[in-house]
Amino acid sequence: MQMLNWIDDDDPLPPTRLALGPDSDAPGLLAAGGGLTPQRLEEAYRHGVFPWFSPGQPVLWWSPDPRMVLPVAQFKVSKSLGKTLRRFVRSPHCELRIDSAFEQVIEACARTPRDGQSGTWIVPAMVAAYTEWHRRGRVHSVETWVDGRLVGGLYCVAIGRMVFGESMFAWATDASKVALAALVCLCRHHGVRLIDCQQNTGHLASLGAHEVSRNTFEQHLSRVSGEPDIVDWTYDSRMWLQLQALQDTPCRDGA
Repeated sequence: MQMLNWIDDDDPLPPTRLALGPDSDAPGLLAAGGGLTPQRLEEAYRHGVFPWFSPGQPVLWWSPDPRMVLPVAQFKVSKSLGKTLRRFVRSPHCELRIDSAFEQVIEACARTPRDGQSGTWIVPAMVAAYTEWHRRGRVHSVETWVDGRLVGGLYCVAIGRMVFGESMFAWATDASKVALAALVCLCRHHGVRLIDCQQNTGHLASLGAHEVSRNTFEQHLSRVSGEPDIVDWTYDSRMWLQLQALQDTPCRDGA
């Protein structure tokens, strides 16, 4: 029988091979306990571990196997998303911003209802920790604005040439997908090959994400996390051209 690892603030996270297996009640659960600080988050993400817990629970640390990833070269653009991108890039009323309203974005992600979930995993402790990590330059928001109003976006973690997608929200049709398309273009520009998506969902699969083994994911992470960090998060004209090109990218499943 596998036992859950309990940790204190000063304890290192256990090796990911000790995460609970597929026959357990919580596959991928690695450890519980400890504080949620930027230092702990840095340690965790560099080993492919992330926190995910509900109100009233201790901090729970996860390392799922398999892992959902989005290869940026395989990002799928449906016909409807292509039309949205076409309108977006041509409209003087629409703009992309990065890191201009991080706290609004993470709070909106926390408030957005999710299918099959009665509450949110982005609890106040998570908001506080990731906001502080954002101030230290490790977490970023990609934002969709229309007529000067925030209508959608996402936030992500970036270490070296690895980007970890965290959560998205949309207050207008496809607003979060536009932000994701923009992040894909930014990743392509900076030589990031994979966006970590953590858990398998049909929505992510429809956009081109697929599962890989924990071992495959960790090998990739080990290679790219030691590369230089992305310093310039400006969305410049070259990335706008890439976003425009996505309009005509055929979706492989014909959707």
